[in-house]
Amino acid sequence: MQGKTVAESVSLMHHLPMPDETNQAGSIHGGHLLKLIDNVGGVAACRHARTNVVTASLERMDFLTPIYPGELIILKASVNYAGKHSMEVGVRVEVEHMTSGQVRHAASCYLTYVAVDEQRNPCRVPPLLLSTDLERRRYARAEERRACHKEQAAAKAQP
Repeated sequence: MQGKTVAESVSLMHHLPMPDETNQAGSIHGGHLLKLIDNVGGVAACRHARTNVVTASLERMDFLTPIYPGELIILKASVNYAGKHSMEVGVRVEVEHMTSGQVRHAASCYLTYVAVDEQRNPCRVPPLLLSTDLERRRYARAEERRACHKEQAAAKAQP
């Protein structure tokens, strides 16, 4: 199976939130933002695998700053790691104030997706071809997270 570069699957999404997407504090509801993150992350994973994907896990979600209606949400997703059937996708959320143009980092998240065939069985994904030092660092950190997950799963399995 021929490998794919990180750039081949990068996904970018813009969303202008409306007041009906807010929580009681007037900022964008965290669950709504998570839906957007899962959507853009899933697109990146699907573009890499070129098959359907399902969300397997959400590694970590950091909400760094509130997002308000009228601010443009910019979501950037890229594949950090590709294993046999799964991929880790990193999503960075930025917010642009529409009149001033000021941009701030609002949230970050790591998600794992599994590629599935027509019968919804896991299927192989292409290896990830790394081109830059940043891509190599992201890959190495993803491998560390993966190893930590395996250790935690093994510890839970022990009586």
